[in-house]
Amino acid sequence: MAGRQLPGKPNVIFVLTDDQGYGDLGCTGNPIIQTPHIDAFSRVSTRFTNFHVGTTCAPTRAGLMTGHHANSTGVWHTLGGRSLLRRDERTLPEVLKEHGYRTAIFGKWHLGDTYPYRPQDRGFETSVVHGGGGIGQTPDFWGNDYIDDVYLVDGRPQRFQGHCTDVWFRLALEYIEQNRESERPFFCYIATNAPHEPFVVEDKYADLYRGRVPERRARFYGMITQIDTNFGLLRAKLAEWGLAENTILIFMTDNGTSAGAKVDGDGFVVDGFNAGMRGKKCSPYDGGHRVPFFLHWPGGGLDHGREVPELTSYVDFMPTILELCGLSAAAGEEGENGEHLSHHFHGRSLVPLLYGEGTKAFSDRILITDTQRLVNPVKGKDAAVMTRRWRLVRHSELYDILVDPEQRHNVADRYPEVVRELQAEYEKWWELVSARFAEEIPFVLKPGEETCLTCHDWRVNMESCPYHQGLIRRGLLVGGYWEVLVAEAGWYRVELRRWPRETGLPMRSGIEGSDVEFAASCVPVENHDYYTGGKALAVEKVKLKVGDTEYEQVVGESDAAAVFQIYLDEGPVHMQGRLTNQDGLDLGAYYAYIRSLA
Repeated sequence: MAGRQLPGKPNVIFVLTDDQGYGDLGCTGNPIIQTPHIDAFSRVSTRFTNFHVGTTCAPTRAGLMTGHHANSTGVWHTLGGRSLLRRDERTLPEVLKEHGYRTAIFGKWHLGDTYPYRPQDRGFETSVVHGGGGIGQTPDFWGNDYIDDVYLVDGRPQRFQGHCTDVWFRLALEYIEQNRESERPFFCYIATNAPHEPFVVEDKYADLYRGRVPERRARFYGMITQIDTNFGLLRAKLAEWGLAENTILIFMTDNGTSAGAKVDGDGFVVDGFNAGMRGKKCSPYDGGHRVPFFLHWPGGGLDHGREVPELTSYVDFMPTILELCGLSAAAGEEGENGEHLSHHFHGRSLVPLLYGEGTKAFSDRILITDTQRLVNPVKGKDAAVMTRRWRLVRHSELYDILVDPEQRHNVADRYPEVVRELQAEYEKWWELVSARFAEEIPFVLKPGEETCLTCHDWRVNMESCPYHQGLIRRGLLVGGYWEVLVAEAGWYRVELRRWPRETGLPMRSGIEGSDVEFAASCVPVENHDYYTGGKALAVEKVKLKVGDTEYEQVVGESDAAAVFQIYLDEGPVHMQGRLTNQDGLDLGAYYAYIRSLA
């Protein structure tokens, strides 16, 4: 970058898709999928071909938004209260906003649905999002099914017409058009929930693939083609409005494919396409965490198309964007004497690589990612320690990625010194990311803010967390507690429910019909011992436990909720609600609405 002068404060548009892998694009070799607009974009973009993220949704988003390893931010799962980004993490939109940027998100946030973790609490001036990690998950508006759904606009529910992918792009385009002549630059984050399951897509897209691939993949590919169509429209509008020149436009995906390939028990592809890689979403092999990252900025001279093979990571994203925008992360942070403090990144700016400078500094780089998906992270679990040549997987499998990109041949016995070196690097990384594992990440109760808690964020055995509405409908027999911090002592109203408010249903009611279906339920549907079956329940008592104190209330047939008025002391506390009856039913209260009576 020596001597290079970049245009000041470009606009930034970041398109991030969900569960689309490296091989789910035509430009990365997929022989079936139709992605002509993204393919054309890749040809005029800088393409990071060795870019690695987390292996699941929320962890990747945590790293992208902070420049920190996901585990260190408190985000190592997608549910169970472990997709909440710690309150003291400074985010990319916060820093951009401090430097005069307008900021907006359309689509999937997945780093918290309740204060102080919502997108509007973390730097986004405009937010239109669904709840949880996908449409139809527990925090989402009840009954959303991808078509004509209700999303939260700066926290307030509003219904939109059309398929969700079209809605996110349409709203983003409206936002961009409104701000195209503003003196303030903008950061527009388009985070599609597609092609995450459930695979709901219009037939005109799925029909492109039916008869050529299995039905599930046909719908998955159809969702990607729908994204591609919208991406093409976005580029056309940027050109029409004269914004393309000084807009950094980025396309990226958040982890390995979920449905583009079928793998065997060892992660090797037996059907589909995965760009020659082993593993898919959740896997420590490259297919789980290597993703496409394309960046295009004509005004910065980044519009000619070039591959960057150096080892790079999601923790590099925030420092890269800030440097391209001519900014630092120091704004808003002051030390005891009023001096600005720097934001320490775990990643590094990729600007030298973007301009073909300083590549040697990346040649001996070591990066680490892992998959936890547990209540408490386990050292060494499903980790990948990476260099440009080596992959140490699960602490004992060593692969020479340059000659064995499919990771078929474990050469740990031949290179014990490499294994020891990479194990030592992992030890240093683990010491860094595990320093705060024991700390709670509570929801904050404060006057003037109603808090809605759902079982999606229960602290509970992760394998039995009711993370989507189908599990609520079927009545998963499980319970857990919420981590809560009372900001001010006082009287609070706590409303416990089986069904969310928007249903209007009494607690004893069942719900007929079906929700949008998720292929992977935490507990098998056929195991009826775990479910009430979605039937009406003779709930007689509702219990609220706050710390060591338990409250109880009898409920009638028409009651939709049990309401408690209780005094809460300032500070941290665990809260739990349960529904019981004389037949031994013990069901967690899936929803709680809490507000101060002050």
